[in-house]
Amino acid sequence: MYGQATFHQHTHTITTENMFKQVLFGLITASLLSCGKDSPGTGNPPGTVTLVLTAARVDQTAVPASNSLNNISLNPVIRVSFNNKLNRNSVSGAVSLKEKGVPVALQFGYEQNDSTLVIQSSQALHHISKFVLNISTGLQSAGNASLYQARTINLVTRIDSSDKFPQISDDALLTLVQKQTFAYFWDFGHPVSGLARERNSSGETVTSGGSGFGIMSIPVAINRGFISRAQGLARMQTIVAFLKNTAQKFHGAFPHWLNGTTGAAIPFGANDDGADLVETSYLMQGLITARQYFDGSDAAETTLRADINTLYNNVEWSWFRQSNQQVLYWHWSPNVGWAMNFPIRGWNECLITYVMAASSTTFGIPRSVYDQGWAQNGSMANNNSYYGVQLPLGSPYGGPLFFAHYSFLGINPTQLSDAYANYWTQNRNHTLINYNHCVSNPQQQFGYSNLCWGLTASDIEGGYTASSPTNDLGFIAPTAALSSMPYTPTESMNALKFFYYKLGDKIWGQYGFVDAFSLKSPWFADSYLAIDQGPIIVMIENYRTGLLWNLFTSAPEIKNGMRNLGFTAPYL
Repeated sequence: MYGQATFHQHTHTITTENMFKQVLFGLITASLLSCGKDSPGTGNPPGTVTLVLTAARVDQTAVPASNSLNNISLNPVIRVSFNNKLNRNSVSGAVSLKEKGVPVALQFGYEQNDSTLVIQSSQALHHISKFVLNISTGLQSAGNASLYQARTINLVTRIDSSDKFPQISDDALLTLVQKQTFAYFWDFGHPVSGLARERNSSGETVTSGGSGFGIMSIPVAINRGFISRAQGLARMQTIVAFLKNTAQKFHGAFPHWLNGTTGAAIPFGANDDGADLVETSYLMQGLITARQYFDGSDAAETTLRADINTLYNNVEWSWFRQSNQQVLYWHWSPNVGWAMNFPIRGWNECLITYVMAASSTTFGIPRSVYDQGWAQNGSMANNNSYYGVQLPLGSPYGGPLFFAHYSFLGINPTQLSDAYANYWTQNRNHTLINYNHCVSNPQQQFGYSNLCWGLTASDIEGGYTASSPTNDLGFIAPTAALSSMPYTPTESMNALKFFYYKLGDKIWGQYGFVDAFSLKSPWFADSYLAIDQGPIIVMIENYRTGLLWNLFTSAPEIKNGMRNLGFTAPYL
């Protein structure tokens, strides 16, 4: 237990002991009815009494019917009881404990006239690791009866409460997280285009939206001394030149994925091989932010700003209304046209798409598209309460937390309102619902607590999913809590300290925190994703100084576009 962290353990009303007593009763009854014939499947000679496992305990805890137990000690004492005295010579060949398939050296003892086997490891087990105890049918009674049914028990050891790194100030920790996470975009950026690779195993595949997030991290890195202004400018020149002169575009919009060397679109899906308007809006959010930052009068920064304006002004936002409908469409393909047929409607991560479209001076959209398409004339409202917190907009329980992050890397939600919501209330309450869900832990996911929380889209064991309170598979993504720092500073800082100090040996790596983890399996990702790493840097900075919020919302066309959509805020 760490601080107020509480780890939950699943229990069952029918104990293992009762279950095996029922099995034993059934076997004895069957034996009597069959006039001494052997029970089916035992392989024992006629007339012998079958060896049955009647109970299993780890330290003082009974193994539940699920045959899984979490939070065990690093030196567990495992007691397994049987209905008959054991043949000691059969034990070592029939009982094993393995970690990732590797046997653990065991010591055996005996109690209750050799009917209870006491199992201990010869040395302390590793913390937060899965161990599999196997008891095979090779185990025999003193009368040479074989174990009726093999048993497998899954055991997960507890968290090591010691600090994995020296304690530093909260301010220094925030800077460290920003610096090491920035390395994903700086050191691992594509060598030709400078754009962000989709993930750390992507090779040539770069991402337009994730690159927008990475671009927003460059002013942070310059201001905090991670790189020089000259270095940041040079990287921006590489990126902007590639986007302008090499990258494939469709009506000015970019695909989700591109080849980092050739600029050719890489299909994201069967019919998703062209424009992705939402990813384009993330990219443009980053570019406008960079344009506002590189405000020098010299030729290099002047040219950079002009090239960014060209890229933004060439996006045909209004064309994506698909024949002037009152809504924007997400995708268009040069091969299959509008086959994806996915209108962008709220509430989700796409508010920035409508803001960028409304702010365009070349291909802008009227407010009616926002009201009727995005807001659906107000039907995106929710206003129900979850865990005692009212949610103004969106789906039940708020959905994954990236809804409160992606659009708000640049859009400052502080005192921001329109006809549909106060956006600070929306994002803070969404975050609190997500936090309260993890603390309440209705699904009894092992390891969730007030220190270990945060559900959003991420890698999971064997795949990828958009985790949320309504899709909770037991996987925590560090980006969820850390990118929520402006909304829940205390809760997010507590999570950061837990992730770094207590789990740091498992989830802190070359580019900051890995994408996700689960303490119940346990499982720790070895991946880093651009769309998850970027918001950590940017939103921590917005919490600390408001830098990116101030830059993006200082753009004249953004101010005008947001006012035209009916937004009010001090900065407008």
